[in-house]
Amino acid sequence: MPETQTATRQLSRKGTTAVLSLEGDWVAQRRFPEADALEKDLKDGSVKALEFETTTLGRRDSGLLAFLVSGNDLCNRLQIEFKLGSLPEGVQKLIRLSQAVPEKEDARREEEPTSLFHSVGEFAIQKHSGLNQTFSFIGETVSAGVTLLRGKAQFRWSDAFVVMQEVGPEALGVVALINFLVGVILAFVGSVQLQQFGAAIYVADLVAIGTVREMGALMTGIILSGRTGAAFAAQLGTMKVNEEIDAFKTFGISPIEFLVLPRILALLLMMPLLVVFANAIALLGGYVVSVSMLDVTSVEYFNRSVAAITIPSFLLGIFKGAFFGILVAVTGCLRGIQCGSNAAAVGQAATSAVVMGITSIIAADGIFAVLCNALNI
Repeated sequence: MPETQTATRQLSRKGTTAVLSLEGDWVAQRRFPEADALEKDLKDGSVKALEFETTTLGRRDSGLLAFLVSGNDLCNRLQIEFKLGSLPEGVQKLIRLSQAVPEKEDARREEEPTSLFHSVGEFAIQKHSGLNQTFSFIGETVSAGVTLLRGKAQFRWSDAFVVMQEVGPEALGVVALINFLVGVILAFVGSVQLQQFGAAIYVADLVAIGTVREMGALMTGIILSGRTGAAFAAQLGTMKVNEEIDAFKTFGISPIEFLVLPRILALLLMMPLLVVFANAIALLGGYVVSVSMLDVTSVEYFNRSVAAITIPSFLLGIFKGAFFGILVAVTGCLRGIQCGSNAAAVGQAATSAVVMGITSIIAADGIFAVLCNALNI
């Protein structure tokens, strides 16, 4: 392929006619002179016509055509004759074709400035509509759950088992990694303070209570919000874009029962198991720090951990995990069902599902903390 030559222009005069020599390759992928730069040279009142010299013109594409159309508009504005006849025949036909239908005066869309009250009103209406859709989705989901308990839902356990495999066993790796590091961090931070009082053995209590009551369920919920919630939103959003959800409705199949319920049920059943696994891995992380840095024996660490973990604390973490699983599934499916009709909307739905899921998990964890304190749990 020949090397691309830089596009250049040379303007000369023959009496009242300006001659524009076009040289090099005028292709859109390369920079070339702009037609507006000619205005300074053509503003001279003695110029009555503009013609072209193209003997050294190389390769060309739509970039040359755009330059010439802009030059034609400039000549019309300055009342200068634009001589098409001096251009290659193919270029002449394209320019005539571009001018065959004049642009309509009202074809361009102009945005009118909006007032502050108008913007606030539109924002309020948008949020009100979003709340209506959210409560409607939650109501339909609860109704579908009741229908499932009655054994009349359009629901396939095989779909639920596939989702369980995706959100459960396939998530063990990242859950183990994050919770192991959380256990290490809790133990290390606790040891720095407790060693000052000669109470390094209580690092096991700190890791055990912090993990079982809070961090195990919280970190697992956040991990699945980014991993599974986004996947749910992208899957349902893609189905929305491809009109598959509309097809389900056409055939009388409820998308909530057929698509949403398996995902909610899968996370509801898998999250407690993942939380138990996360607790064990976090305790292992604390064990590594305690044994390697604090001279705590394995037996001492195990005994202190068992003594610190109470049944109410353990069950609280399990219940939190199940509740966080429902939040992740509901937010992911909600954003997927609300997805727009283009590819960009799928990405926005996935992002929104992650943000909404993590926010709802942290807010719910705060509410749990307040209630547990009030109930002395």
